[in-house]
Amino acid sequence: MKIWFNKINESRRAMVETAEAEVTIGRDATNTVCLQSPLVSRRHAVVRSSNGKLQLENVGLNSCVVGDEEVLGGQTAEFEPGAKVRIWPFTLTFESEKAATISRAELESHLRSLMADLELRIHRKLLERLDLYEFETRRTGDSQSILLLENNIEDVCRELSVFDAENEPLLEEITGLTLRDHLVNQLIMETGAQEFFDLASLTSNEYDVPATLVPEREAELHGLLQFLRERMNLQECRDISRQVQRVESRFAELFHLVRPHLHQELRKYLILRTLKKDLKDTIFGFGPLQDLLRAPNVTEIMVVGRDQIYVESAGIIERSGRRFISDKVTESIIERIVAQVGRRIDKSQPLVDARLPDGSRVNAIIPPLAVKGPTLTIRKFPAQRLTMDDLVEMQSISGAAAAFLRACVIDRRNILVSGGTGTGKTTMLNVLSSFIPFKERIVTIEDTTELRLHQDHVVTLETKPPNIEGAGEYTIRDLVKNALRMRPDRVIVGECRGSEALDMIQAMNTGHDGSMTTVHANSAREVIERLEVLVLMAADLPVTSIHRQLASALDAIVHISRLPGGARKITQIAEVVRYDPDEKAIVLNDIFNFRNGESLRPTGYLPSFIDSLVQKELLDLEFLYGGGKE
Repeated sequence: MKIWFNKINESRRAMVETAEAEVTIGRDATNTVCLQSPLVSRRHAVVRSSNGKLQLENVGLNSCVVGDEEVLGGQTAEFEPGAKVRIWPFTLTFESEKAATISRAELESHLRSLMADLELRIHRKLLERLDLYEFETRRTGDSQSILLLENNIEDVCRELSVFDAENEPLLEEITGLTLRDHLVNQLIMETGAQEFFDLASLTSNEYDVPATLVPEREAELHGLLQFLRERMNLQECRDISRQVQRVESRFAELFHLVRPHLHQELRKYLILRTLKKDLKDTIFGFGPLQDLLRAPNVTEIMVVGRDQIYVESAGIIERSGRRFISDKVTESIIERIVAQVGRRIDKSQPLVDARLPDGSRVNAIIPPLAVKGPTLTIRKFPAQRLTMDDLVEMQSISGAAAAFLRACVIDRRNILVSGGTGTGKTTMLNVLSSFIPFKERIVTIEDTTELRLHQDHVVTLETKPPNIEGAGEYTIRDLVKNALRMRPDRVIVGECRGSEALDMIQAMNTGHDGSMTTVHANSAREVIERLEVLVLMAADLPVTSIHRQLASALDAIVHISRLPGGARKITQIAEVVRYDPDEKAIVLNDIFNFRNGESLRPTGYLPSFIDSLVQKELLDLEFLYGGGKE
């Protein structure tokens, strides 16, 4: 039996071969497979072979992951040879008699790693030939400079023998990846004027188009892309996000149709085109982040290190396969990004928290605060604003629950949305706010402007950090107090995370019915406990008084959870019924809850304000609770 293993962040693998039917894995050198890490137990797991199958027994403290199944201490799991076994921070593969299949994602990550290594070698050669700092400071560059840069990239590729015959099989696979990327970029660029601010567009100028285009090759490339578009029926997709998703999901199955047409010259041309674009992105733009910033299916970009760039797509966090050339380049590109929003980052100010014009948030932190190197997080503002119909279609909420929440908003019920980080609390707040009648005056208060209300009479307020002298700060609490003097019909606070919770509760109790906010919590019950703490940050009040205020202010709590597969779903809608003086606690009753791990269903409990909803014809009880008509 052969066991291949490597650390998560390393591409080079080690191999151990043994004839034993029982393999031990652990930190001690006495094990068959020795994994040197303090996170691995001295004797962590035992793998036994029987009848062509393998069984893993976890005998350590920390868990293992076999395929997609987590195996805790004392548990066992069966798996086929070739399946991935993860003992953090290592990945192991037990080789089968036939070669183990490599997933498409693993192949893509490996190909991107090879391209990144090649770009690093070319960049080093360019530094010896050209003054890249001068190119960078000019940012855009003239056509003569671009031509000089591209010609030097071609010369370096010849020096490195990139396109020699022995590399042909690998170059053919890389061509498929570059062709798919080119098609995705083409779709994004064809969308024309964007409704929202596009950070990547700030560097879009003549450098994006190679100065050495060959019309004949461009015509061949256009023909292949057009063929792929037609076979994928991209015209059926209603927006750019779905087009990109279809390309990424179906390209692999169609690539064999275009592979014969990718002759040697076209492969060389396409790879050179990609190398030029990537290196020009590094010199003039935002490097490997350039395409990620434009990709509509990427909701968050997380740079952990120069060779670790993660993205969140469809609620799942995964490695992008892209990497920066060096820590210095990473820091330089972070400086470019924060400079676009009028901020700076250096050793005297190593942390920046900024907002892009579209509401997307940028957080950057560099050494000495970031020990392992520059770190960047970009939470992108969605290009398409979701509606309640979209949430129902995505099965994030049931039709009955959606109708109930719509009725609550119109009936001016105070609603609090809760959930963890990245569960979609602000998105839900945006969706709920769309039901507010247009005649009402709304004041929104946020740390960073993310709410986009379509009503006309909306006053948008945003907090202000202190200046360099430490003065001029305006917090959410300051703005909530001020908002009450602005004659609002409703107050919407993006998130309560401090003492402003007291002012928000007071606003809900003083005639501003229909107000809404969000808070971090693990369940509807924990919302109350969290609000207790937040209110106590503002004033030293008895817990009984806080509970009475909360019970009087809140009508409904909508809780959102992120499920293991990455899906975000409304898992609980509860009514805040009353304060029980005997139990000295607030009574919460679930109106809807998530059952059987499948869907949000009514519990049968009728909220105390149901008569108001029915009398105003905002809700049909038969539709809400009748025989599964959700």
